[in-house]
Amino acid sequence: MALLSPHKVKRSANVRHSSGKREIKRFYKNVTISQQDGQFEINLDRKRLKTPMGKILRLPTEGLALAVATEWDRQEGVLEQSSMYLTNLSNAATDKPVPQSPAERASDILEFLETDTVRFRVEEPAHLVQLQALAWDPVVKWVQDRHQVEITWTDSIVAPPVAGETREKIGRYLTSYDSWSLIGLQAIVEGLKSVILALAVVDRHLSVETAVALSRLEEEYQIAQWGNVEWAHDITALHLRASVAASVLFIHLNTEVSSTNRKSAPKS
Repeated sequence: MALLSPHKVKRSANVRHSSGKREIKRFYKNVTISQQDGQFEINLDRKRLKTPMGKILRLPTEGLALAVATEWDRQEGVLEQSSMYLTNLSNAATDKPVPQSPAERASDILEFLETDTVRFRVEEPAHLVQLQALAWDPVVKWVQDRHQVEITWTDSIVAPPVAGETREKIGRYLTSYDSWSLIGLQAIVEGLKSVILALAVVDRHLSVETAVALSRLEEEYQIAQWGNVEWAHDITALHLRASVAASVLFIHLNTEVSSTNRKSAPKS
């Protein structure tokens, strides 16, 4: 059953694209999904949703399609496209200029391990040194035990080397994910600035809130010492939590097996 909205329909050739720089008001009443050749499309009234590159957005699972449809259904007034995290990740997966294999994308993700936040510690003050050890060491140990690898860290500005065996084992784990899921995982790594924290949050060893807090440990310490513009700090932290949470959901929704003929987005 299609969902009705109080918003007036506005017809435009540009508003069908799922991102853009200019403000776009909600122009559709109903959001539904349909299945085509084993993939799922989003319909805004009778028009199929397209990516910024003009491609029809085709999603691999029913769960992801329902979640993307819900993002569009919940929009009111002007479309808040920056908050449509699942749509943006799906666009990135569809519009990537050069297709990458899981092995190639995994290799890109592994590059972040060299400069992983958790591998760089401070020399002083003593309280922050202790705080980093108490907060980060358990996660490092979990990754080492989970993947049977060695993770080293440093208190200098020179990045410690990553052992070849560590790179190989984590790379093998990463390639167990498909290309779409790896786009979500890379978004988590970039947001947290840490492969180690990303592995822990995707594997549900850490909650999103905890992973974000650990990634911002030194920043939060400095804020506690010197203060900060409160609203700017809050907005940054909220955005990061929302982005990481959506990326984790994106990964898990991409791994489900589903089938449907035609469904509506769930009511907001």
